[in-house]
Amino acid sequence: MDPLTHTLVGASLAQTRFGRVRFGTATLVVGANLPDLDAATYFFDSQLSLGFRRGWTHGVLAMALLPALLGWVMGQVDRFRCRRDPTATPVSPGRFMALSYISVLSHPALDWLNTYGVRLLMPFDGRWFYGDSLFIIDPWVWLLLGTVTMLAHSGSRPQAAGWIALGVIVTILVTGFPGMPTAIRVLWCLGVATVVGLRVWGGLQQTLRPVATVCLLLVGVYLAGMIGSSQVARSQVTAWARARGIEPRRIMVGPVPADPFRREVLIVDDLHYHRIRLDWLADDLITPVNPQAVIGDDHPATAVALASPELRGFATWTRFPRFNVEATADGYHVSVADMRGLGGGVVELDHELHPIARRP
Repeated sequence: MDPLTHTLVGASLAQTRFGRVRFGTATLVVGANLPDLDAATYFFDSQLSLGFRRGWTHGVLAMALLPALLGWVMGQVDRFRCRRDPTATPVSPGRFMALSYISVLSHPALDWLNTYGVRLLMPFDGRWFYGDSLFIIDPWVWLLLGTVTMLAHSGSRPQAAGWIALGVIVTILVTGFPGMPTAIRVLWCLGVATVVGLRVWGGLQQTLRPVATVCLLLVGVYLAGMIGSSQVARSQVTAWARARGIEPRRIMVGPVPADPFRREVLIVDDLHYHRIRLDWLADDLITPVNPQAVIGDDHPATAVALASPELRGFATWTRFPRFNVEATADGYHVSVADMRGLGGGVVELDHELHPIARRP
């Protein structure tokens, strides 16, 4: 998920009874974002980033070590505070450890929900796990958790101005997204207006603990509903494909932004990718979107290209690679892309399928 979602999860947890402790907000917000420290690889090399992201820092070993490290650091910070102020009440190390594990573990759990997946067993096993249930940016999660965070942190004019700016930006993104149904746009605007009204009223600031608990529970119910509906969609799509002579090898049920009633689905058979749209509110439940696309992996040059240094990160990340091989005077021109729309590249091979060094 996006950094804003992770941050709002940590900030909302901080308003619950268990999170309301000295340095609780800092621990939970940092922990909720800590596994994304691998994003630093973006500054070095794009292929390195593709190959490293959502791996080591999101896997089982990191889930054991990162929370323990964070809990220890926050304990040292609290100990320093108590040394400076002998009258201060120290926070128990166990409390910091619990907050750290809860927040850090929330991160890969959320990342699993989308179509980009996460390598939960790293470094022992590099398999990807995909939830295919939630779009990587979900405005309804923003709205529910943002309500809690905004009510808790909007007491000053700079804070209020920041929330107004964020609300305007997010509303522009949600309402301006291509293909967004009018009903979703209206519902979003009503939701934002309700949150603003609650803040102006001011009656919930003194009851943030139950408000945070309710909002987190509603997010949990929403996530469970999205996971369950994606499984229903998978069954419906499988039946639809088999009725038309397509035997699915794999299926990706892709959620769409802000609309829980639609799915963009990718079906993979032995030779082709099939894109279809599923809409539970439309007259036609399932509609093909584009002509089938050839996978194109039947040429020996494709495996060599995917193993080349130019695509080392992409080869780790790709889930649905598509190839296009063109014969050239020097050998082969191999274009590779992922059907999810990110990554890819071009590899030049000679007639013996050896990579041709690019000219500077």
